[in-house]
Amino acid sequence: MPGIATYSVAPEAAGQRLDAWLAAQLDGVSRSRVQLLLSEGKVLVDQKPAKASLKLRGGESVEVTGEPTPPPLRAIPEEIPLEIIYEDSDLSVVNKPAGMMVHAGSGATDDARNLGTLVNALLHHYRQLSSAGGELRPGIVHRLDKQTSGLIIIARNDATHLKLADMFSRRQMRKTYLALVHGNLKQDAGTINAPISRDAIRRTRMTTRRNTGARTAVSHYEVERRIASPFGAFTLVRVRIETGRTHQIRVHMASIGHPVVGDTLYGAPAHLTPPGKGKRSGDTEDISLDRNFLHAAELAFAHPRTGAMLELSAPLPKELETFIERLQPAI
Repeated sequence: MPGIATYSVAPEAAGQRLDAWLAAQLDGVSRSRVQLLLSEGKVLVDQKPAKASLKLRGGESVEVTGEPTPPPLRAIPEEIPLEIIYEDSDLSVVNKPAGMMVHAGSGATDDARNLGTLVNALLHHYRQLSSAGGELRPGIVHRLDKQTSGLIIIARNDATHLKLADMFSRRQMRKTYLALVHGNLKQDAGTINAPISRDAIRRTRMTTRRNTGARTAVSHYEVERRIASPFGAFTLVRVRIETGRTHQIRVHMASIGHPVVGDTLYGAPAHLTPPGKGKRSGDTEDISLDRNFLHAAELAFAHPRTGAMLELSAPLPKELETFIERLQPAI
């Protein structure tokens, strides 16, 4: 965007909002950035500051006098309870609940979009965290999806952060998850070795069906329990991942026809209905899960400073235990 630019409003633009019209004139500049310019008084209409909602008449002179200066992006402390499984002066391991984001996105500011995250809670609890991940991600070495619960490692200083990051890249972290998937897996154990990339059409999804930008991804699974229920067959699996790609377990299990329960993004139904259910009063009630049945249950790694082996675990959350109980046929 040029530091200073002047535009004339054509007669046919009469009736348009100023912010929408100006966004169309400035290549590569979003409407939100235009609104920021306006709020900072850096847009003059006929030499006077104007509001975003101004309705143009046609013939006005619109002058842009500078660049927008968004507020600095930083995470803010917030008093939120934490379940700490392990901590010392170098690192912590926290049991994150489902529904909590690990950190705010890069577009967040000090408002509701930057509240309720794990980082907000950590900043309130600890005086110091590593800064290697940036101001929005202090202490964060790896992530868990919002609707995935379980163990996550937090670096409390930069030296530890760098060592942990190197251990992750060298696949020296043993990460094991519990997942309930739809269907009855044919084998008691197996390995899914399928590269993962972002879906070309639905950008919120990942896929194993696209070579462009694909990265190696390896998941090993073992059957823990098979469940025959009025809602169909399910399999509780223990999954150990060698790599940590975005949505890795969710994508891999869906790719072999067994999506994670509750994971509607990758094909799981939003509600479970018994096959052939009618409308008789005695029929089994539909059930649903408002999160993914995916839990980071175990972490094993050598302490980056002492070398001592840490083997940590977190049991299935109560809501997942209850869901399994609801699947069981009445006796």
